[in-house]
Amino acid sequence: MRGGGDPHVAGGGRREGPGGGPEARRDGPGGRDEDAVGRFVERFASELAEAGMQRMAARVFAALLVSESGSMTSAELATALRISPAAVSGAVRYLSQVNMVGREREPGSRRDRYVLHNELWYETFTNRDRVLTRWEQVLLDGVASAGGTGTGAGARMAETAEFFAFLHGELSQLMARWRAHRTTLPLPPTRPQ
Repeated sequence: MRGGGDPHVAGGGRREGPGGGPEARRDGPGGRDEDAVGRFVERFASELAEAGMQRMAARVFAALLVSESGSMTSAELATALRISPAAVSGAVRYLSQVNMVGREREPGSRRDRYVLHNELWYETFTNRDRVLTRWEQVLLDGVASAGGTGTGAGARMAETAEFFAFLHGELSQLMARWRAHRTTLPLPPTRPQ
């Protein structure tokens, strides 16, 4: 990301330093390096896309994550990421479906702000936990329809169902341990939803 852009995210650009070389732009909140922020957005988005997230949704998520308030309007996202409003809309729709962002109306305005959920990763994995339970049940139904565990297909599905049941139990315990651990961290309190 080079050139102009939104101060919330990665726009930035480079300036010529005293020696004629590039100098980091530090005009963001707290004097942050907007070029470095832009590189972070693209790098983290690439990692998320590599793990299976839609590329544009990954960029929008990374931009929201690195914004100071954790929220941006569609116009701010489009400017910061140099993408069309339609691309923002599609990305936000995906992120909303997987419960990673919410929508809030700006007071006195018709504009929406897209907001990261509080305890984002906790909520994301808790939702995944519910998916594991549903998958387990569907697989157990599949075992019966495939002729039981005495068949190759039934045995594979039963093992997969047991794997999801195991993950479900472990994830519940892990999330409880995270909740306890989070109280020991020097983190700001979460904002009300």
